[in-house]
Amino acid sequence: MSAKGTVLKRVRQSRKANSRNRHYKSMMKTAIKNILETTDKKDSDEKLRNAISIIDKVKSKGVIHKNTASRQKSRITQYINSLK
Repeated sequence: MSAKGTVLKRVRQSRKANSRNRHYKSMMKTAIKNILETTDKKDSDEKLRNAISIIDKVKSKGVIHKNTASRQKSRITQYINSLK
C-alpha cells in the first residue's frame, strides 16, 4: 500500500470512528437532558438508572474520560436527590 493509500485509509477510519463517537455522545446528552427536565421523583429513578448505564457504556468505549463520566453521574444524582 502506498503512502497515499495509507493516508486515505486513516481518513476513512477516523471519519467512521468520529461518526460512532458522535452517536454515543448524543445518546448520553439526551439521557442527561431527560433527567434534568424531570420534575417529579416517581419516574426519575428509572431514567436515572438508564442514564447511568448509558454514561458507563460510553465511558467503557473510550468516548469520554472516566472523570467526565463520574462528574455527569454525580450531577444528575444530585439533581434527583434535590427533587421533592
